[in-house]
Amino acid sequence: AGVGKSSLVHLLCQNQVLGNPSWTVGCSVDVRVHDYKEGTPEEKTYYIELWDVGGTVGSGSSVKSTRAVFYNSVNGIILVHDLTNKKSSQNLYRWSLEALNKDSSPTGVIVTNGDYDREQFADNQIPLLVIGTKLDQIPENKRSDVLIRTAFLAEDFNAEEINLVCFLFPFIYN
Repeated sequence: AGVGKSSLVHLLCQNQVLGNPSWTVGCSVDVRVHDYKEGTPEEKTYYIELWDVGGTVGSGSSVKSTRAVFYNSVNGIILVHDLTNKKSSQNLYRWSLEALNKDSSPTGVIVTNGDYDREQFADNQIPLLVIGTKLDQIPENKRSDVLIRTAFLAEDFNAEEINLVCFLFPFIYN
C-alpha cells in the first residue's frame, strides 16, 4: 500500500501526473492504446488493460480469495514497490506468488532471514516487470545499497527492473 501503483497506472494510461492519489479499494482498471511496431508494416494496435489491485497484503484468506478474481487471464505482471521501504520490496515475493498461483494458496514461509526458494518461479511463463518508486527520496549515501538489493530481487523473479523518481518527472533511472 502507498507505493505509487495508482499514480503509475494513471501516468501510463492518461499521460499525466495524478494530482491527488487515493487508496485503491479492490481493483481499478484503466486502458492504454499501444501501437506495437509503430511505423512498420507489422504495426498492430493493442488495448492494454492495467489492473491496479489494492495494495494491502492482508493475511486473511477472504482478502486473498477476493483478489484472486483479478488474476484471471494475466498476460504480464508489474510489481511496484517503494524503494525507501525494505518491507515493501520483501512483500513482492508474496504478491508475485499470489498472482502466479491464483488457483492455490502458497504454503510455508516465502522469505525467512533473507532466504528465498527461486524454484517457486522456475516454471513461470508470465513476463514480470519490477518497478521501484521514490528513488529520489533515498539519501545519496544509501542509494547504492538499495539498488544492489533490488537488483537481486529482480534477478530472483527473472524480471526486468525500472526505478523511478517521484518529483523529477519524466526522468527514469536504472
